[in-house]
Amino acid sequence: MAISEPYLLFKDNCAEAMRFYQSVLGGKLDVMTYGDSPAKEHTPPGNDDKVIHARLELPGGGVIMASDDVMATNYQGMNGFYVSLGFLSVDEGKRAFDALSEGGTVNMPFGATFWSPGFGMLVDKFGTPIMIGSAPEKQ
Repeated sequence: MAISEPYLLFKDNCAEAMRFYQSVLGGKLDVMTYGDSPAKEHTPPGNDDKVIHARLELPGGGVIMASDDVMATNYQGMNGFYVSLGFLSVDEGKRAFDALSEGGTVNMPFGATFWSPGFGMLVDKFGTPIMIGSAPEKQ
């Protein structure tokens, strides 16, 4: 059995982004900085406050992990993927979509599609591409 857990790389704002995701999605957030890690001596100077590992355990059982990309010399940003979030109701999906899209860019407004009663695509204010879908309402 395989479980998919996205691992996001940020440039200097991982802690802020993960706290934002927790405020919108709920769940339990654990954050460790380079300065607090056993690998502190192997980290480039000036990065003690950057995140070496963050883990947001979502209420529905999913996980989002992340860190600051302090080792890269040419950070390219996030591209070539979407974090896909599913909700049990259209109202929950719409609420999350509205909150996550604030300060970002909406690529596809949230609305009904042939595969979902509520679906939308955005890039949030941290540059994370996100798709939000909702399950059909039970009759």
